[in-house]
Amino acid sequence: MPHVAVVGGGIAGLTAAHTLRELGADVTLFEASDRLGGKIHTERVGELLIDSGPDSFLSSKPAALQLVERLGLLDSVVDTLPDGGGTFILRDGRLLPLPEGLTLLVPADFTQIARSPLLSPIGKARMALDLLIPPRYDDADESISSFVRRRVGNQAFERMAEPLLSGIYAGDADALSLLSTFPRLRDIEREHRGVIRGAISQKRQARSRPTGNGPKRTPFVSLRGGLGELIDALAARLDPASVFLNAPVTRISRSSSGFEIEANGTTAAVDAILLAVPAPSASIALEQLDGEVAYALAGIAYVSSATVSLAFDARDVAGKQVGRGFVIPRAEGRTLTAVTWTSNKFGGRAPPGIALLRAFVGRAGNESPAFLPDDELIARACSELAVILDITAEPIVSRVYRWPNALPQYNLGHQERLARIDERIERLPGVALTGAAYRGIGIPDCIRDAQEQSERLFSRLTT
Repeated sequence: MPHVAVVGGGIAGLTAAHTLRELGADVTLFEASDRLGGKIHTERVGELLIDSGPDSFLSSKPAALQLVERLGLLDSVVDTLPDGGGTFILRDGRLLPLPEGLTLLVPADFTQIARSPLLSPIGKARMALDLLIPPRYDDADESISSFVRRRVGNQAFERMAEPLLSGIYAGDADALSLLSTFPRLRDIEREHRGVIRGAISQKRQARSRPTGNGPKRTPFVSLRGGLGELIDALAARLDPASVFLNAPVTRISRSSSGFEIEANGTTAAVDAILLAVPAPSASIALEQLDGEVAYALAGIAYVSSATVSLAFDARDVAGKQVGRGFVIPRAEGRTLTAVTWTSNKFGGRAPPGIALLRAFVGRAGNESPAFLPDDELIARACSELAVILDITAEPIVSRVYRWPNALPQYNLGHQERLARIDERIERLPGVALTGAAYRGIGIPDCIRDAQEQSERLFSRLTT
């Protein structure tokens, strides 16, 4: 039975530890903070249920739902509420509905665009030129901004794509790599000679695709008790005696039989190490083993963000809850980047008579709001909500959650950097990397990659 140290107790680290134990490994988990879960954390405040980080995951990527099923949590899965309303975009201070049927950052139903006030007649005409512009066939990478502007124009990028992308990555679309974030867009451009035809084709395929025996899920799903349920279920599968909190790993070195890992002043001998921590932390831990991989890891950029959850008496916001929420383009010059009406998104988040929302701050190029003092950040969020939604009431509950250097950026050159990292890790038998910094930032991506890296590491240890 190989002894594996898993460093990091977020969703990737917990999934890796659980997978390795299922395979038959002896696992010791080291987590630098005082709790497990990383950015996934659910807090109960009276009758309110608040997810401080992610509050849902994509149902179309199977890894998360499959893990939920194996953990016996399938009955706890909840879909988004059917009457929660749509998504809006702030444009010149007005909330305008995002065209329905958005696929691949482009509406599959062009009649929705024709009716939308988001684009001018010139912007709509430029978007339609996607049907005539020839595809790009070379293999060179480009930024997401370059791709969207090239295919459907500046207005479609600035008024629709950019705020949506900011909600996913909190990044700079001029720097984000297309091939590392949305590689399927390049494939669809080639296959369908444009993204509009590709979006229409995707919509048709989705309609004709068999739904299987399970229930048809909404695009985003959560758990009845918040995503913290997933963390609790994974933690319950581990031996408590093998989990060390407040134990940041400061050094990893080789030993005669494997590795020595130093955490919180103590040293442990293990056969292998799986690092499921942010890239800068992995860089520090691996510096003595391989300076080149440490250098490459240190080059992965991160963005800081924060969420502000506010609860109001429902009577004070009656008629002011616009859909499930809205996103805010950079051009609007706001502190807030997006707002979600949590109580309109999933059931059980707030009791009757209470409206719960969550505001987001911090993105590439403007991270400083995420570090404002709590009272100032809450005041600024309330001030902007008063302007945008005419909400002047004081919140009855407020919570701020900060995520410093939490969002990895897949900037141009990410694929080449990842190839260098993988090549150097191959030279370190018994070492593996997983987490949001490498092959996908979403919860299903992190779960899938953690499982794959764990299986690969265990196979190398036992063959």
